[in-house]
Amino acid sequence: MITIKTNHGDISVELFDDKAPISCENFRQYINDKHFDGTIFHRVIPNFMIQGGGMDENMNAKPNRDPIKNEADNGEKNVRGTLAMARTGVVDSATSQFFINLNNNDFLNHGGRDFGYAVFGKVSDGMAVVDKIAAVVTGNKGGHQDVPLDTVTIVEVTIDD
Repeated sequence: MITIKTNHGDISVELFDDKAPISCENFRQYINDKHFDGTIFHRVIPNFMIQGGGMDENMNAKPNRDPIKNEADNGEKNVRGTLAMARTGVVDSATSQFFINLNNNDFLNHGGRDFGYAVFGKVSDGMAVVDKIAAVVTGNKGGHQDVPLDTVTIVEVTIDD
């Protein structure tokens, strides 16, 4: 079990090692490296998703390891409460950023509009915290849109198993 400790409360996560082994190993390595500690949920879009894991409170990107292979064809769907790897328009570009789906986002699934976004886990406890984060007021900051005006900090992420 993984715990994402935020300044809004804790989110417990179960990883899908059997379906997304590359993404799960990547996520655990970033946890072990303490990469997520002090990052923020920098993109919050109600009824869509909350995204974090790559920027500090000043909207500076943290250094990442090399991108990983996209596992969006693993049969898992971007449904409410699942975690998926964020990426650019390049299929195999995911590094440290991830998002938590607030709704069933079928258009993000493999083959929905493109290769898709790899689902690698789900929230097992703490959706109330996710929904609380989803309700924060957002605006523009550091050249980015949908940024919480009051910082939503990932204090630390731990592996509890």
